[in-house]
Amino acid sequence: MSLFGALSTAISGLTAQSTAFSNISNNTANSQTVGYKGVNTSFIDYLTTSSSNQDQSGSVGTAAQYLNEVQGTIEQSSDPLALAIDGQGFFAVSETTSTSISGAPNFNSQQYYTRAGDFQLDSQGYLVNSAGEYLNAWQVNSSTGEVNTSTLAPIQVQQRQFQPVATSNVALIANVPATPSATSNLTSQVQIYDAAGTAHQLSTTWTQLSTNNWQLTITAPDNASGATLGSVDVSFNPNGTLSGLSNGTGLLTVNSSTTEAGVTITPTFNGNTQSINLDLGAYNGATGVTQFAGTDYDLESISQNGSPPGSFTSITTTDTGAITANYNNGQSVTIAQVPIITFENADALQSQNGQAFTATQGSGAAIAQDQNQNGAGSLVTGSVEESNTDIATQLSQLIVAQQAYGANAKVVTTASQLLQTTLDMKQ
Repeated sequence: MSLFGALSTAISGLTAQSTAFSNISNNTANSQTVGYKGVNTSFIDYLTTSSSNQDQSGSVGTAAQYLNEVQGTIEQSSDPLALAIDGQGFFAVSETTSTSISGAPNFNSQQYYTRAGDFQLDSQGYLVNSAGEYLNAWQVNSSTGEVNTSTLAPIQVQQRQFQPVATSNVALIANVPATPSATSNLTSQVQIYDAAGTAHQLSTTWTQLSTNNWQLTITAPDNASGATLGSVDVSFNPNGTLSGLSNGTGLLTVNSSTTEAGVTITPTFNGNTQSINLDLGAYNGATGVTQFAGTDYDLESISQNGSPPGSFTSITTTDTGAITANYNNGQSVTIAQVPIITFENADALQSQNGQAFTATQGSGAAIAQDQNQNGAGSLVTGSVEESNTDIATQLSQLIVAQQAYGANAKVVTTASQLLQTTLDMKQ
C-alpha cells in the first residue's frame, strides 16, 4: 500500500463521514418536524486490487438508507382537522405552481405524497398542511353519496350555502288515548319548509268518532286555499294497533299501500304546490300511531325531512376518511373521501421539499385504497405523526461520526508527514 493510496483512502473517509454528519444534522434539525422521515448512512467499501497476496488501498463511499416506512409517534393535536396514519401509507397532496388573479391556486400536475397531516382550512376552502401542500381525495356526489374513486383532486369546500330542501315526509309517532279525557290536548305541530326554505306550521288534531275510530284533521295557516287542508278517518284494532285509513277529504289522499299507513298532503305555499307524505307507521304493528290504554295524548315524536337554507360553518373529518361540510341549519354534507396511498417499496420514494415524496421506478406505482385495506394503515383524526428520528440515537451517531472523522484526519496528517519525510531524504 503506497503513501498516496493511504492518503486517498483517508480523504474518502473524510468525505464519507461528512456525508454521515450531514444526514445526522438534517435528522436532528427535523426532530420536531411533523411527518418527517429520517435518513441513515450506510458505508460501502470500494476496492482497487485485492487478492490472497496483494491488497491495494481502496476507498469508502456512502449510500442513503431511507426510513420512510418507520412509524413516528402519533400525538393528539389541538387542530380538529389534523390527520395521522397509523401504519403504512401516505396522504396524496398537490403543490401549487402559481395563483390566479382571483386568488385561486394553480396546481402542479406532479402528484406528491406525505405523512405530514397537520391540515387546516385556508381562505379558499382548501385543506392545506404547514408545508403548503393541498390534501387530495376522492370526490363524493353530494346528492347520491357516490364516491368517485377514479380521480384524486384537492379538497375544497365549494358549497358555501346549503340549498333549502322542501319537506316531502312527516313522520308521526304517538299514542292516542283509548279513553281520552275531556281536557286532553290531542293536537301536535311540526315546522315544515317549502322549496324556498320558508318555514310553515303543520298541525295534526285527533277527534274520537267512536270506540277505535278517530278523525285526523290537518291544518296549515299559510296554505293558499285556507288553513284546513282536510281530514282522514283512522281506525284501530282492539289491541291498539292501526287497522285502516279512509275517507280522505280536501287536500288529503290515503296512500294505496296495504302495509304502510300514509296520507299524501298537497298544500300550496307561495304559489307552489308540494306533496308531503304523512307517515303514520305500519298497519297491524306497534309503530307510528297506536291506540293503547290511557286518557292523555302521548306524542313521542313528530319529525320532517325539510330544511331551511344554511351557511357553511366548519369541516369535520372521520376515522373512515370522510370529509364533511357542516352548516348552521344543522345539515351536513360529505364532500370527499380521503384514501391512503401505499407503495410496494416506500423506502425507494424520492424525497422532496416539505416532507413530501414522489414515486420512482423503485417504489412502484401509487395504490389508492380505503384505510385498513390491503396493508394500508388506519386514519387517526385530531392527531399528527411526529418525526421518526430519535435525538438520543442521532447524538450517539454524531459522536461516532466525529471520532471517525478525526481518525481519518489523523491518517491524512500522518501520510502527509511521511510523504514530506520521503521528499526530505538526501541522496
